[in-house]
Amino acid sequence: MIATSRRNVAWCSASATSRFTWGRTPRRLILTAHGLTALLDPAELLATELIANAVLHTKGPAALRVRWSGNALWIGAGDADPEPPEPTCRLATPHTETGRGLALVRACTDIWGWQPSSRFGHPGKYVWCELMTA
Repeated sequence: MIATSRRNVAWCSASATSRFTWGRTPRRLILTAHGLTALLDPAELLATELIANAVLHTKGPAALRVRWSGNALWIGAGDADPEPPEPTCRLATPHTETGRGLALVRACTDIWGWQPSSRFGHPGKYVWCELMTA
């Protein structure tokens, strides 16, 4: 499902079976329509990393939400696991397929964090980041 308004865009996935292909083209089209072409590539990378972590490291549904507010693009992924995300301290090797996600999020965003979804009456957590425009 894709829901959109002037400042809020949400992509939701009911299960991990849809993997990471859903929402990429609509994301790019909506960001372009809102004049945010400078954020297309970093937003795509960050959204993919956040939802990939939610799907690969937890069980149950995952959801991606993107919100534009003022001069910040906010990207967040929710999942059913209440445990905080743990950035890896080890360096990924060229042959390692995992272990770069949160390092990429930290390197490419102005700010990132997480919060338990219990604040909103749901199980799990929400991991988010912000991209600022000039």
